[in-house]
Amino acid sequence: MDLNSASTVVLQVLTQATSQDTAVLKPAEEQLKQWETQPGFYSVLLNIFTNHTLDINVRWLAVLYFKNGIDRYWRRVAPHALSEEEKSTLRAGLITNFNEPVNQIATQIAVLIAKVARLDCPRQWPELIPTLIESVKVQDDLRQHRALLTFYHVTKTLASKRLAADRKLFYDLASGIYNFACSLWNHHTDTFLQQVSSGNEAAVLSSLERTLLSLKVLRKLTVNGFVEPHKNMEVMGFLHGIFDRLKQFLECSRSIGTDNVCRDRLEKTIILFTKVLLDFLDQHPFSFTPLIQRSLEFSVSYVFTEVGEGVTFERFIVQCMNLIKMIVKNYAYKPSKNFEDSSPETLEAHKIKMAFFTYPTLTEICRRLVSHYFLLTEEELTMWEEDPEGFTVEETGGDSWKYSLRPCTEVLFIDIFHEYNQTLTPVLLEMMQTLQGPTNVEDMNALLIKDAVYNAVGLAAYELFDSVDFDQWFKNQLLPELQVIHNRYKPLRRRVIWLIGQWISVKFKSDLRPMLYEAICNLLQDQDLVVRIETATTLKLTVDDFEFRTDQFLPYLETMFTLLFQLLQQVTECDTKMHVLHVLSCVIERVNIQIRPYVGCLVQYLPLLWKQSEEHNMLRCAILTTLIHLVQGLGADSKNLYPFLLPVIQLSTDVSQPPHVYLLEDGLELWLVTLENSPCVTPELLRIFQNMSPLLELSSENLRTCFKIINGYIFLSSTEFLQTYAVGLCQSFCELLKEITTEGQVQVLKVVENALKVNPVLGPQMFQPILPCVFRGIIEGERYPVVMSTYLGVMGRVLLQNTSFFSSLLNEMAHKFNQEMDQLLGNMIEMWVDRMDNITQPERRKLSALALLSLLPSDNSVIQDKFCGIINISVEGLHDVMTEDPETGTYKDCMLMSHLEEPKVTEDEEPPTEQDKRKKMENRRFTLSLTENL
Repeated sequence: MDLNSASTVVLQVLTQATSQDTAVLKPAEEQLKQWETQPGFYSVLLNIFTNHTLDINVRWLAVLYFKNGIDRYWRRVAPHALSEEEKSTLRAGLITNFNEPVNQIATQIAVLIAKVARLDCPRQWPELIPTLIESVKVQDDLRQHRALLTFYHVTKTLASKRLAADRKLFYDLASGIYNFACSLWNHHTDTFLQQVSSGNEAAVLSSLERTLLSLKVLRKLTVNGFVEPHKNMEVMGFLHGIFDRLKQFLECSRSIGTDNVCRDRLEKTIILFTKVLLDFLDQHPFSFTPLIQRSLEFSVSYVFTEVGEGVTFERFIVQCMNLIKMIVKNYAYKPSKNFEDSSPETLEAHKIKMAFFTYPTLTEICRRLVSHYFLLTEEELTMWEEDPEGFTVEETGGDSWKYSLRPCTEVLFIDIFHEYNQTLTPVLLEMMQTLQGPTNVEDMNALLIKDAVYNAVGLAAYELFDSVDFDQWFKNQLLPELQVIHNRYKPLRRRVIWLIGQWISVKFKSDLRPMLYEAICNLLQDQDLVVRIETATTLKLTVDDFEFRTDQFLPYLETMFTLLFQLLQQVTECDTKMHVLHVLSCVIERVNIQIRPYVGCLVQYLPLLWKQSEEHNMLRCAILTTLIHLVQGLGADSKNLYPFLLPVIQLSTDVSQPPHVYLLEDGLELWLVTLENSPCVTPELLRIFQNMSPLLELSSENLRTCFKIINGYIFLSSTEFLQTYAVGLCQSFCELLKEITTEGQVQVLKVVENALKVNPVLGPQMFQPILPCVFRGIIEGERYPVVMSTYLGVMGRVLLQNTSFFSSLLNEMAHKFNQEMDQLLGNMIEMWVDRMDNITQPERRKLSALALLSLLPSDNSVIQDKFCGIINISVEGLHDVMTEDPETGTYKDCMLMSHLEEPKVTEDEEPPTEQDKRKKMENRRFTLSLTENL
C-alpha cells in the first residue's frame, strides 16, 4: 500500500466509518476489514492518528484499528503477519513524539505501545525504555506527562508476563531503572507538596497527576520486579518512606476542598500508597516482615484513635483495615503447633505481631469496632426509612458491598476475634452484661449501641459457643425484646432476629423452636418492612438447619407461608423478590407434600410475576427454583400447573431464545422434575421435547440432565415418545458417540437400555443404528470395563426380550464380519463369559446370566459347547443376588419384591415420585414376563 496515495483513501474511509448512518458505516467497515492484512496499512494509520489537525473521531478510530491489528498480526507466526521492516518503522514512529493533546487518544497510544512492548521489548525494541526515560526528564509538561503515561502502561504490561524467561527480563529491567523511578517519584511528590499551599489548582493537579503515574510505575516495579526485595535497600527504603509520605498527603487533604478534581486525584494517590503495601504483603509476605510493626502502628492509629479525625475517608479506612486483616490472617506468619517446625521468618513475624497486639491494643480495637464502626449511621437510618428494600439489599451484599466500610469492619472483627478469642471474649461478654434488660426507646444512642453489640455477638457466635448460654439468653432477654413493638425499637427487633439466625446452627435447643416459630410469625406481621425481610432470612436459616423437625414446624406452616406470600407481593425490588422466593422455596422443599393445601395463592401469583420479570433473568431463575420445589411438593397434582409450567420450560430450554443463557440449567431441572412427577403424558409435554436436539448438540455440562429427561419420557410414555422422536434422537446419539467421553457413552447407552427394557418391541427397532456398534464392541472386547458392562446390558435386553430381533442383528453382523452366524455367536458368548467380571451391578449381572441361560434350550452345537461357561457365570450371578430370609432360614432373590413387601416411607424420607412408581411397576412387569417365558 503506497503511503502517499493510500493516506487520502484510508482517511476518507475512516471518516465514513465514524458516520451514524449505517448505509455509510457498514461499507466503510467492510473496506477497513479488507485492508487489515494489506502491507503499509498500519503505517498509514500511524500517520493519521499522529496528525493532530485531523478530526478527533477519525484519529480515535485509527488508533483502535492499529491496536486491534497488533493483537492479530504483530506476532511473526500470525497469518498475514506484518513484515519486520514495517514493524521496525512503526516502532520508531510510535516513540518519536510524546505530544498527543487529547487525553483519551494519548491513553490508547500508550496502551498500544505497551502491547508492542509485550511482544518485542527488549529484544526487538531495546531503545524503548531508554527513550521513555529520557522523555520523562524533559521540561515540557505535555511531553513529560505523555511519556510518563506510556512508561506506566509499558511497565504494567511487562510486569504481567509470567514465563520464567520474561520474568528474568523484567527483574533485570527493574534493577536497572528502579533508582531512576524512585528519584522521579520523589521529585514529582516534592513538587506537589510545595505547590499545595500555592493555591494554583492547575499546577497542583498537574504535579499530582505526575506523582500518581510515577507511583503506579513504582508499584509494578516494587511488587513484581524482585525475587527477594527485602535484600534491595532502595526497595525497602521506598516502602519504609511510604508511611511518612502518607501522613503528608493526608495532611494535604485539610487544605484541598472536598468536591473538586484535585481532591479526587489526592484520594486516588493515597489509596495507591495502601495498594503498594497490600500487594507487596500479598506477593512477598516474608520481605514484608520489617514493615509489619510500622504498618500496624500506622493503620491502628489512623483507624482507631483520634489521629485520623478530619483527614481519613471511607476508602482509606477500608484499605487500612484490609492491611491489618492481611497481617493478622497471613498464613506465613502463623507458626506450627510445634514451634520447632516453624521457619525463623515465621517466628520473627509472629513475634512482632504478638508484641503489637497487647491486651490494651486488642481491647481498644474491639471496643472501637463495636461502639464506633458497627453503629448504624444517620445515612443508613435515613435509607432505612426512605428506601427499606435498598437498605436491605445493601446490608446483604449489594453491588458496592465489598468496597464499603461496614462489611470490612465486620470481617476485620471476625478475623481478630478468631485469632485472639481468649483475650477478646471477656471484653465482649462484659459489653453484653452492661446491656441486660430492656432499653429506653427514647434513647436512640443506647438502642444503636445495643444493636452494635448484638451484631458483634452474632458475628462471633462460633467463638462464643462455650461462653454464652444462648438458650437462657434467648428466653430471658432476646424473646422479650422481640415483643417490644415501639417504632423506635425496630433496629433492635431486626438485629435480634438476625442474631438468632446466626446462632441457630451453633447452639439452640430443639425444644425452643416452637417459641421461635411463634416469634417469627409475629415478626412477619411487623409494621416495618426491613424487620419482615430480616425475619424471612432467619426463617430460611432455621428450616435449612440439620436439626429442623417438620412436626414442630407444621402448626405454623399455614401462617408463615401466607405471610411470606404477602411479603413477596409487597416488595418491589428484583433482589428482594428473589430473596423472598428463595425463602419460600426452602420452606416448600423441607415440608414437601405437606405444602399442598397452602400453595394456591402462590400458584396463581407466579404467572404474573414471571410476566413482570421479563427483563430480569435472575429473578426468573429464582421463579424456576421455586417451581422446581413446588412441583416436587405437589407431585402428580402439578399437572394442574401445566398451562403456566410448560411454556416456562419451553422458553427456558430453547437455545434459540436469548434468555436461555441464564435460565437453561434451572429450566432443565424443572423439566426433569415435571416429568418425574407427571401422572401421564400430554401433547404439550411431549411437544417440548423438540428443544432437546439442539441441547444435545451443545454437548455442555447439562448433558447428564438431558439424558435424565430422555429417560423420564421413556418411562412416562415409551411408545408415543419413541414413535415421535426416536429417529432424530438416534441420529443425535450417533453423533454424540463419535466425540463424547467414556462417561458420556455410558449415559447414552443407558438411555438405549432403558428404551429396550420398557419397550422391547419398539426399542430395538428405533435404536437399531446403534446396536451394531454395541455388538462390535462386545466381539472386539471393549477395553473400558464400564463401557463393556453397558454393552452387555444392552445386548442382554435384546437377547432376553426380543429374540427375533437378536437373530436378525446376528445375521447382519455375520455379513459385516464375513463369518458364519454360529461362529460369530460362539465368539460373542465366549467374550461375554470372559468379561462378566466387568459387570459390577448385581441387577446387570443377573440380566446377563438370564440372557445367556435363555440360549440353552437351543440345540445349537455352538451354544452347547459353551454350556459350562454359561452355567458357571449363572451360578456366580445367583450367589450375588441370593440372601437368607431370617424368618424362614431359606434363601431368596433379594431383587424380587412382592406386593406384600412394599417399603414404608419414613417421615424423613421423600415420598416416591410418579417416575419411581413407574420404574417399580416396570421392574415387576419385567419379572413377570421372565417368569412366564422361563
